[in-house]
Amino acid sequence: MADINPTQMATQLANLYVQQAQQRLSMQNSSAKARSDGLSKLQSALQDFRSALTSLSAKKSMVAMSASFSQSNAGTVSASGTAQAGSYSLFVEQLASAQQLAYDGVSGASGGTLTVSLGGNPFSVDLASADRDGDHNLTTSEIALAINQAAGNAGKVNAMVLTANGISRLVLTSGKTGAANTIGVDASQASDPALQTAFASSSQLSPAQDAKVWLGGQGSGVLMQQASNTFTAIDGVTMTFGAMSAGQSLTLNVARSDSDTGGNVQNFVDAYNTLLKSLGSLTASGGADKDQKAGPFATDAGVRSLRDHLNTLIRQSFGGVRLADMGITAARDGTLSLDRSKLDKLLADQPTALDGFFNGSNADGLLAQAGSYLDKWLNASSGLITQRKDSAQRMQNDLDAQQTRIDNQYDQAYKRYLAQFTQLQTMQAQMSQTLDSLNSYFSQ
Repeated sequence: MADINPTQMATQLANLYVQQAQQRLSMQNSSAKARSDGLSKLQSALQDFRSALTSLSAKKSMVAMSASFSQSNAGTVSASGTAQAGSYSLFVEQLASAQQLAYDGVSGASGGTLTVSLGGNPFSVDLASADRDGDHNLTTSEIALAINQAAGNAGKVNAMVLTANGISRLVLTSGKTGAANTIGVDASQASDPALQTAFASSSQLSPAQDAKVWLGGQGSGVLMQQASNTFTAIDGVTMTFGAMSAGQSLTLNVARSDSDTGGNVQNFVDAYNTLLKSLGSLTASGGADKDQKAGPFATDAGVRSLRDHLNTLIRQSFGGVRLADMGITAARDGTLSLDRSKLDKLLADQPTALDGFFNGSNADGLLAQAGSYLDKWLNASSGLITQRKDSAQRMQNDLDAQQTRIDNQYDQAYKRYLAQFTQLQTMQAQMSQTLDSLNSYFSQ
């Protein structure tokens, strides 16, 4: 008679006892994980598409503009979609500059305070703690460091030491350009009279002045005056003038950039095609003849409705313009392609048509409507993705509870079978002993 192994037998029978329930639950867990992973992929795909739409909306116009100066060394210039094409005459009278002052003989005994101001906004410099080496005498370098590290400075005034021809000077530079940003130094509270005297006079190395640029001729045009050399007075145009532009006449040319405009439209086409590919994978019906596994949302009416809604939305007319009018066509699988030559013709014939389609007259174009629809899915608190994830979590909690019940059933069955087979093993041992005794008796 073969020996009985209670542990092995109990394990096998306990596994058989819960086998059907465990197999059913494993399939449900596999399906739940596939849907959960699918939700994450769907969310990522929708977020990427919305980000692309947001990026295009931020341009204010799908029509890209370019800008240039008649002289390349005059500075830098850029134009956004809101800029108007045209040629503008400019005269750069002067550039904005930061004031720079030099002080001679700035050294002396430590103690007291120094008040430095920029544009009338003062901050204090503690001259007692400026003595870094503790010799009770302040060098020009120690004073410069104290000014730079003063709590109220925060970049208002930069101090440095300039040594030329054996003479060290303290140089203060304004942290801002413009006529209003003048530097002031009050040394009346310094302990050493020598420091008071040193700060009483200065040499101006660079003036605090505004930039002055004329739209049109100098004196006869419109004066644009400001503290910075970067101008945004012309709508949609940003100009930054450099040192080479001072005192010269320039021409600013603003024109439509068809290549960049086409790039904006291509970005939309690429973003939509990427989303369509993701939705196609998630809703694929699968089948052996296609050698393709079914997607996690193959039978999900909601996700299919999402795809169909976006497909219908982009084919609508906005501002009297449709996709085909700008050279965008759809293949049988729904993917889009752009014909640049047709887009260029539309821009030549109807310069405002592109923005009419994508932006609309009152932010009611394709970008806004698509973004609004996507928010129904992506809203963090009430969106459909959030609702579906909450539902998936509740389902997973229920599956986990079922697994706990199956584990308990397995444990109970195992203990029951173990007790039974342990008892059987004991009986087998007793029978074996009895047989051995009988065999021994009759063999005598």
